[in-house]
Amino acid sequence: MKNTEFERRRRQLMRMVGAGGIVILPAAPVRKRSRDVEYRYRQDSDFYYLTGFTEPEAVAVLAPGRPQGEYLLFCRERDPGRELWDGSRAGQDGAVEEFGADDAFPVDDIDEIIPGLIEGCNRVYYTMGLYPDFDSHIADWVNSLRSGTSRGLHTPQEFVALDHLLHDMRLYKSRSEISAMRKSAKVAVEAHKRAMRMTRPGLYEYEVEAEFRHEFRRNGAWVSYSPIVGGGANACTLHYVDNSAVLRDGDLLLIDAGCELDYYASDITRTFPVNGRFTPEQRAVYEIVLDAQLAAIDKTTRGNHWNDPHDAAVKVIAKGLKKLGLLDGTLPKLIRDGAYRQFYMHRTGHWIGMDVHDVGDYKVGEEWRMLEPGMVTTVEPGIYIPEKRGIPKAFRNIGIRIEDDVAVTNKGPDVLSKGLVKDPDGVEAMVQSA
Repeated sequence: MKNTEFERRRRQLMRMVGAGGIVILPAAPVRKRSRDVEYRYRQDSDFYYLTGFTEPEAVAVLAPGRPQGEYLLFCRERDPGRELWDGSRAGQDGAVEEFGADDAFPVDDIDEIIPGLIEGCNRVYYTMGLYPDFDSHIADWVNSLRSGTSRGLHTPQEFVALDHLLHDMRLYKSRSEISAMRKSAKVAVEAHKRAMRMTRPGLYEYEVEAEFRHEFRRNGAWVSYSPIVGGGANACTLHYVDNSAVLRDGDLLLIDAGCELDYYASDITRTFPVNGRFTPEQRAVYEIVLDAQLAAIDKTTRGNHWNDPHDAAVKVIAKGLKKLGLLDGTLPKLIRDGAYRQFYMHRTGHWIGMDVHDVGDYKVGEEWRMLEPGMVTTVEPGIYIPEKRGIPKAFRNIGIRIEDDVAVTNKGPDVLSKGLVKDPDGVEAMVQSA
């Protein structure tokens, strides 16, 4: 992402904040995995969205109209000794020259500088509760100003939730962001192809998972969430991540796996027969899910409401399950009573962007949000038929989900992950092409 993209975002946010407001945004803290081992560092999405800065121990400040500079970045100083162990740092010079800050200061000096910046402001824009340790810093700075009111110090009159403004901005993706998401989806598509071609009875689920991790890393990407690789009955557990069972001849394999590339996520699911051939019952259920997904994608268009794709998928699924004899009753009643939910219990999609489950409200007031160009959502209907009494044996332990990432455009839905086969004949051919 070019620096001009981050600059455009900062200017947009500062126009919304206006004179008299100040934005304070901390970087994500480093997290310990165990003892002295840390998790791989991943920058806070909001912080990166505005700065492009990937180091920890940093704080961004936006002060609209400040004569000495509107964008300030507090970050670590250069330290050859620590950089020998942990890698290079931008330092204050790099913050200005490489990341576009108007001014930069050592993060250790923050307690001396930020109260003075806050003092002349009426509104502080900050996301309270996300990082409790930093919340205490904010409270200390404001309290120090309040203790000096008798000496004529000014204190802010209100705190405003920064995420309310910032997350609405993030909901609308720019051309650069859509391009980044398309690249992320392309890497994930190739990983799914690789997994489909190598799958066969007798492998363990984790062996298939390894193919994804290999393909992601060889393209400079990371998993954007823990991959779901569920064979047979495991596919009926929505968030199954053990990935430890043997793949059996005659079972289906559901794989929900995506990657994060340059801070943008993909999220793709495909389901296919382990031996390369659907049984008649598996194919019948698969075709219902595919028809539901195509109907939902068709509704992922400008001017429709967020819930319209879900309603379209529900109608196809309820009708299909009734035709198979798994539901009994009139179609309107099955939908009204939610009878389909025993086999389809989740929503048809979610926002996606820098986070897999990306930010943005799904409703405005009491009404579903209207879909607009720049929004990107997953479309992921599914049917999950557990092993229980009353269900014909041939349908038991069939879990199927089909998921793609879809951008809303002026010309209709744009399927970012469209390079991955999903028609049943093509799926069988892909699995058999090993």
